[in-house]
Amino acid sequence: MRTLRILLADDHPVLRGGLRALMADTDDLEVVGEAATMPDAIDAAARLRPDVVVMDLRMPGGDGIEATRRIVGARPETSVLVLTMHDDEASVFAAMRAGARGYAVKGSGEEAILNAVRAVGRGEAIFGPAVADRLLEHLADAPALAARAFPDLTEREREVLELLSVGASNGDIARRLRLSPKTVRNHVSNVCSKLGVSDRAQAAIMAREAGLGRSAAG
Repeated sequence: MRTLRILLADDHPVLRGGLRALMADTDDLEVVGEAATMPDAIDAAARLRPDVVVMDLRMPGGDGIEATRRIVGARPETSVLVLTMHDDEASVFAAMRAGARGYAVKGSGEEAILNAVRAVGRGEAIFGPAVADRLLEHLADAPALAARAFPDLTEREREVLELLSVGASNGDIARRLRLSPKTVRNHVSNVCSKLGVSDRAQAAIMAREAGLGRSAAG
């Protein structure tokens, strides 16, 4: 069983302690570091190279949204799970656009938080219906952008790339586009080949740089 390396980024020591103790009782999650400020979170993520950063949205020295943008920009294979006090649609959506793979609400239950950490660690995207609706609205204008930026892609490949740009897993893409997992894998492979990249993370970065999914908030 693969053990996920976790970085806890939150300015409340009691909450960090609770999460650390919770994960210490698991066989597949290991807390490798903690950070209480945005600069410390960015530094720790670069130094420790965690699989998952559990990120508070509000910390001294800056916000979790900017920290997420910098961490994912420097190392796309690190997944960020936003941990928020309230189901704040606007803030969570901004974090997703910055590169976070999902969010969990503080107080939503120990098992729910652990499952969310594991899910983003597997490359899945975790977000509620309201945020999903906002993401879909944001993607409504993406086909034209993708067509201009990536003219070699087919319409279906552009749809796959759009979903890759917001961190969707193959399973998410299969459900959203009503395709078989094998078909999705083939499309992802074709997209990477046509974009000249080696993996989905690099394809997602190119898509975001072209304005898909990860355009600047506001």
